[in-house]
Amino acid sequence: MEREKILALHGLTMKYKSVVAVDNLSFAIDKGSITGLIGTNGAGKSTVVNLISGSGKPTSGEILFKGTHLEKLPADRIARLGVARTFQNLRIFGKLSVLDNVRIAAQARHPYNFVQMSLGTRHYREQECAVTETARDVLRRLKIDQYAEAQAGSLSYGHQRRLEIARCLALNPELLLLDEPAAGMNPNESAELARDIRQIRKETGTTILLVEHDMSVVMSLCEYIYVMDFGILLGEGEPDTIRSNPEVIRAYLGAERKYA
Repeated sequence: MEREKILALHGLTMKYKSVVAVDNLSFAIDKGSITGLIGTNGAGKSTVVNLISGSGKPTSGEILFKGTHLEKLPADRIARLGVARTFQNLRIFGKLSVLDNVRIAAQARHPYNFVQMSLGTRHYREQECAVTETARDVLRRLKIDQYAEAQAGSLSYGHQRRLEIARCLALNPELLLLDEPAAGMNPNESAELARDIRQIRKETGTTILLVEHDMSVVMSLCEYIYVMDFGILLGEGEPDTIRSNPEVIRAYLGAERKYA
């Protein structure tokens, strides 16, 4: 039985003057899956994530999320529809506490207005409690709850990466776009992060699109993988298929290197 597609790209193209960053790209992602998008530097992976999340607008093509066209929507509207993303370059509030970083994101799920806040109404107090509970829950999921009161900028790089994922989860997304989440981590940290991402999917059912250079993470975590090269789709398949694809090996994996 074919699984439901939560995201579909049709003929997606992005041009920057004479440079074609994404060239007539089409693929789809199963709901509830962990899907990989890999390729060498400059292949167009992050551009695809930017286009899906609304950080950029495609030159042509379609982006369908649960049947809704995203290609012309602003980023905040796309986020409200259920799409959250991390960035290659960390975007945390370094001078705020770890907890407050996540609370800011969680407030989008528990809205209240200025009047309610000014008057300290019962609804405001209840929502504030819910915000804090949501924030602490996602910090526990990412195993950084012990740093809740610490200044975010004081965390190690690996923990800051986890904090950014926690902020995304606080939005309760249906689709989570992870752009190089294991960047800068050592092998043990990367392996632990992969286990935690798998557990998050198991507990929440969140669909995950993973852009990652760490092939150990990709091969151990992803159920299906798309490979990009110079803006086009070079190959696709399950991890074993990608491992044995000659074009992928030549373009990306390297003929002499083996991956578990």
